[in-house]
Amino acid sequence: MNYLPIFLDLRDRHCLVVGGSETAARKTELLLRAGARVDVAAPDLHEGFARLPHAERVARVADAFRPELLEGKDAVIVVEEDATAAKLVADAARTRHIPVNVADKPALCSFILPSIIDRSPIMVAVSSGGESPVLARMLRARLETLIPAAYGRLSALASRYKDRVRDAIKPEQRRAFWEKVFLSPVAEMVFSGRDAEAETQLDAMIREGAQHDISRGEVYLVGAGPGNPDLLTFRALRLMQQADVIVYDRLVSPPILDMCRRDAERIYVGKERDDHAVPQEEINLMLVRLAKEGKRTLRLKGGDPFIFGRGGEEIETLVEHGVPFQVVPGITAAAGVASYAGIPLTHRDYAQSVAFVTGHLKENTFNLNWEGIARQDQTIVIYMGLKGLPLLCEALIKHGLTPDTPAAIVQHGTLPTQRVITGDLRSLPTLAEEARLKPPTLIIVGNVVRLREKLGWYQPQLHGEQGHRTPLEAPDQLG
Repeated sequence: MNYLPIFLDLRDRHCLVVGGSETAARKTELLLRAGARVDVAAPDLHEGFARLPHAERVARVADAFRPELLEGKDAVIVVEEDATAAKLVADAARTRHIPVNVADKPALCSFILPSIIDRSPIMVAVSSGGESPVLARMLRARLETLIPAAYGRLSALASRYKDRVRDAIKPEQRRAFWEKVFLSPVAEMVFSGRDAEAETQLDAMIREGAQHDISRGEVYLVGAGPGNPDLLTFRALRLMQQADVIVYDRLVSPPILDMCRRDAERIYVGKERDDHAVPQEEINLMLVRLAKEGKRTLRLKGGDPFIFGRGGEEIETLVEHGVPFQVVPGITAAAGVASYAGIPLTHRDYAQSVAFVTGHLKENTFNLNWEGIARQDQTIVIYMGLKGLPLLCEALIKHGLTPDTPAAIVQHGTLPTQRVITGDLRSLPTLAEEARLKPPTLIIVGNVVRLREKLGWYQPQLHGEQGHRTPLEAPDQLG
C-alpha cells in the first residue's frame, strides 16, 4: 500500500485551512462535518464559506500563513496554487508532525482526502492515492448505488443493542448472530423506514438466541420504469439483487432482469392483450404463498405499479393475508416516454394539467369521462390505446377537440428502438397503420406535441440485434 487508510477523530479538535477559495470552502466543510473547529488563513474568503453548515465554528485568523498558526492544530489542509508557498506550509506542518494535505499536490501530502460515501456512523472511503481522482469518484458513484442511505440507521440500531447481545449471546455465536440480523428482514425494515418493527424483530431474535427463525418472507412490489435500465431507482436495484424469487411481467426488459440476483427463481406471469398467461387473482395468491414459504419475493412491474399496473389489487390481497410488503415507485410510462420523445406533459403556454387514461376497449367501446378529458388546455396520455386508436380519435373530436389537435404515438419509448409518429387527431390512425406500429405504445394528445420537433433530444440508432433482445416497455404501457 502506498497509503495507510485511517479515520481521524476530529471532534472538537482544531484544524487549519490555508486558502480562501471555493475549493478551500469545500475542504472546510469536510472538517466541519467531522466536528472540527477551523481556523482559516487567507486574504479573502469565497462566499461559499458564509453558507457552510456550522459556519460559527470557522474563524479567519490571518491574511496569510505564519508558522505560529500551526500551534495546537491536529490537521492542516492547504489550497494554494503557488507551489513554493504550498511547500512552505507542508514542510512546517511535517516538522511539527501535524498531518497535512495539499490540494492537487500529492507529493507534499502526509495524508490524502479520499472520495467519501457517508452513511454515518458507517463510512466508506475510495482513493487512488492521488493518481487518478476521477476514477476514484467514479468508483464511489458506483458504490453509492449499492449502499443505501439507511445503513447508518442500521448501524445505530446495532449499536443500541450491542450490550444486550453481549449479555444474551455466547461469544462464539455473536458473529453468526449479527450476520443473521444483517441478512434478515430486520435490515430491510430499517431500509424501508419501519424502525419500530425492526426493533420488535430484533428483540425476538435476542430472546430466542442465535437459533431464532428469521425466515419470514416479504413481498417487494417494484416499479422497473419504462424499459431503460438507466431509469431504475437505487432502491429498486437493491431489492432486485437480494430477492429469492422474481415474479415478472412480459414487458420487463431482459437487461433489467439481468440485473436481478442471478440465482433467484424466476416466475413469468406476463400478460398480452386478450391473453393473460396467469389470471390476476392467481398472481395475487401466488405472492401470498411465496411469502408464507419464507421467500423474499420481488413482484417486478414495468413503469409504476400504481398506474395501470394493478399493484393496488395485489397489495390488497397481501394485507388480507397478513403478508408484509413494501412498494418501490418506478418512472411511469407517461413521464418516461414523453421525456424521451421530447414532449413535455405540461407547459405554461400549452397545457396546465395532465390526464392519464386507459384506452382499453370493452365490447368495442370506451367507458371514459370524455367531458373531463377532452379539454384544449390539457394533455391527454392514453395507455393501451393502439387497438382502439381510430375510435379514440373519433371520440375526442366528437366531445370537443378539433380534428387538427396535435397528437403523437410512441413505440418502444426510452429504448434504442424508440419510434415517434406525430400528426393530429384526424391523421394519427392512418399514420400509425402505415408505420405498422405494434404494442406497446403510448399516445399523447394535446398542444404540447407541437414542441416535439424543437425539443426532440433523444435520437436512438436502430440496431437489429439490440432491438430483438430489448424489451418493449413497461406493463403500464400495454398497447
